[in-house]
Amino acid sequence: MTLLTTWPESGPETLVRRTSDPAEIAAALAPIGVRYEQWPVREDVPADADSDTVFAAYGAEIEKLNAQEGFTTVDVLGLHPSDDPEYPAKAKAARAKFLQEHTHDDDDEVRFFVSGSGIFYLHVGGEVHAVLCEKGDLLGVPRGTTHWFDMGTSPSFTAIRFFHEEDGWVGNFTGDRIADRFPDFDTIDAGYQRDRATA
Repeated sequence: MTLLTTWPESGPETLVRRTSDPAEIAAALAPIGVRYEQWPVREDVPADADSDTVFAAYGAEIEKLNAQEGFTTVDVLGLHPSDDPEYPAKAKAARAKFLQEHTHDDDDEVRFFVSGSGIFYLHVGGEVHAVLCEKGDLLGVPRGTTHWFDMGTSPSFTAIRFFHEEDGWVGNFTGDRIADRFPDFDTIDAGYQRDRATA
């Protein structure tokens, strides 16, 4: 299950939309060219699975998407809390980088969440769409779309990344601090989990 929250770009004081219905989310994102779909979840895949395990579990889905979209490079990115003394610094640096609003000139940003969660914030057409993705969610953000990503203060996710270009992730940062005006991952996720617990 995922969550879409939409506000005016001026700030979160006015709520435009809030839904966790997958069909509504896909329909709301389609007009801005964003692909949202859900793949079957492989419950036997550990949250911190390595690349070989992930590719073996989702090979059919990966091949199908590659054939549809012409991706040339696929990899697996994971970040999970651990006893590694370097984890806090790695997590802080990774979060700070992606929290800056940016675009991509040469490639789409396509991610499938194998485990965990994160939020893509899409700044399009005078609105900000916060898409909380969880295990089983695939999101495709078209090149040129202004956005940022928040993985929270304690990142925990594994995602498959798809690229058309071998250069991989190359961001063009706008310098706009718009992300500071909107609820972060921890705030949205905490509210979402409370709502789910009481539903």
